[in-house]
Amino acid sequence: MPDNSSTQSGGSVAVSFDSVESLAFANGAPQLAATLKQEFEDFQVDEQLGFKLTGKGEHLYLRIEKTDLSTIEVAKKLSEVSGVPKSAIGYSGMKDRRAETRQWFSLKLPQNRAEQLSAFENDSVQIVASERNSRKLKIGSHRSNHFKILLRNCEGDRGEFEERLHQIVSHGVPNYFGTQRFGRDLSNLHQVQAWMSVELDPGATGVADNRATPIVKQRFKRGMLFSAARSYLFNQLLSRRLVLGSWDKYVEGDVLNLDGTERCFALASAAEWDESLQQRLTDFDIHITGPLPGEIDSKDKYVSYGKAADIEDAVCEQFPTLLAGLKHFGVKAARRPLRFRPIDLRWQWLESGDSGGKSTSGAGNLSLDFSLAKGVYATSLLRELCVTREHGQ
Repeated sequence: MPDNSSTQSGGSVAVSFDSVESLAFANGAPQLAATLKQEFEDFQVDEQLGFKLTGKGEHLYLRIEKTDLSTIEVAKKLSEVSGVPKSAIGYSGMKDRRAETRQWFSLKLPQNRAEQLSAFENDSVQIVASERNSRKLKIGSHRSNHFKILLRNCEGDRGEFEERLHQIVSHGVPNYFGTQRFGRDLSNLHQVQAWMSVELDPGATGVADNRATPIVKQRFKRGMLFSAARSYLFNQLLSRRLVLGSWDKYVEGDVLNLDGTERCFALASAAEWDESLQQRLTDFDIHITGPLPGEIDSKDKYVSYGKAADIEDAVCEQFPTLLAGLKHFGVKAARRPLRFRPIDLRWQWLESGDSGGKSTSGAGNLSLDFSLAKGVYATSLLRELCVTREHGQ
């Protein structure tokens, strides 16, 4: 296993973080390529809530269609127009900026002030539905996201594209966190490493970016950095399990997840693993999980042990500052499935007139239609299919 750290003068440790591109693949690195997001409408996301709205209450829910805007930018604009503090505006998840997306926002706004939103809409953002609800919209409260993605100028054999799509349907996709978690040039990881180094040892000298990294006090910023640290460690563990060939196979001490839920369970010993459980794993009824590291609650019954824990520890111990920092701040440990399978994945090869643009080489233009459960990244699915080049890059 590679050593990701080196000692600098003054005794501090500099850590090099690997990019998402270095992570292992389920079916080998694809030799296919395509252009992604040439037009905004080439990447469409439609958020599906996980509950019914009550139709009454102090919170106004807005279904908003945005183009070339981030979720945070829309929330900021809602705050400016309505006068509602940003802390009182809710949303369930972050949506892609360079795309056409529909998602729900909530704001605590009285009925007699709803007309203030008339100044909100423009060519880039529109309100497509509104309804009252009794509670604020919270992070992670949506059920799924529906995607319509157009891959232009596909390079490679159509048969190879379709073979990889069939493999995705049959065997699933590594449940990696996407690059957006880590910031441009992995900036979030470098920030959290420097910040935690200072927090854990304020007197250390030579810590990378020590003077340039203030103590992070903003709740949102802290949460983003914690997420980057945990996501990176999870990705590294998942990549290791892929290399070992056990990302979809039970290993002694694994914690298992019930598909479509956040519920987990563990076996008292490897001897309890039987044909019935193996069939459930094969059928995607249960999944192997990996750690989102942090402080393990003493009441947590579902903690890995044995060989599974040894693999997890070997990976996480390469990043001692992140691991110690997450525990220092009391971030609660959790588990995440190592794989996912897209819901109702369909694809179609399009003629140039159907896709709004010309295919200049290779297999043509490929339209994908599928849904993903919350917390799952479409870019992880695309990564298994082909190398994508975003327009203008």
